[in-house]
Amino acid sequence: MDSRFDLNSNELGAKIGKRFAGVSVAIKGSTLPKVVQELVSLRASQVNGCGYCVDAHAKDLAAAGEPAVRVNLVAAWREATVFTEAEQAALALAEEGSRLADAAQGVSDETWSQVREHYDDDQVAALIYLVAMINAANRLLVITHTKGGSYQAGTFDSAAS
Repeated sequence: MDSRFDLNSNELGAKIGKRFAGVSVAIKGSTLPKVVQELVSLRASQVNGCGYCVDAHAKDLAAAGEPAVRVNLVAAWREATVFTEAEQAALALAEEGSRLADAAQGVSDETWSQVREHYDDDQVAALIYLVAMINAANRLLVITHTKGGSYQAGTFDSAAS
């Protein structure tokens, strides 16, 4: 499968992409823990089948020192013992916020309550925007058939600075 289109080599695509990246920079600069940001991004990307983003967020977690068992168990986090309650709340939000078409209720009251128990208002804002942005990124890269496998850990961080 070859990539269909390079959004960054298109003038309008690059212009929109810079604004899109600006939101990501704000999220990265928030008080939401970086590991939570990466876990959420990885889980949403798994749900959406985005190979490039799964590759990127798994590699960034590994580069940040996360043990392989935690990275590998993100796909089955509900059946794992390696995530904190706060991380589980964020992963539930990622799943429910990504599966809107599959879940009539969207984000459940139970998940929302768990998120509010573990995160302050700024972190909740960052989480909501993160779920929305990773879903948008997944859709952009799935539509364009951008492949996983070539991502170098830290690329997003260097692009943000």
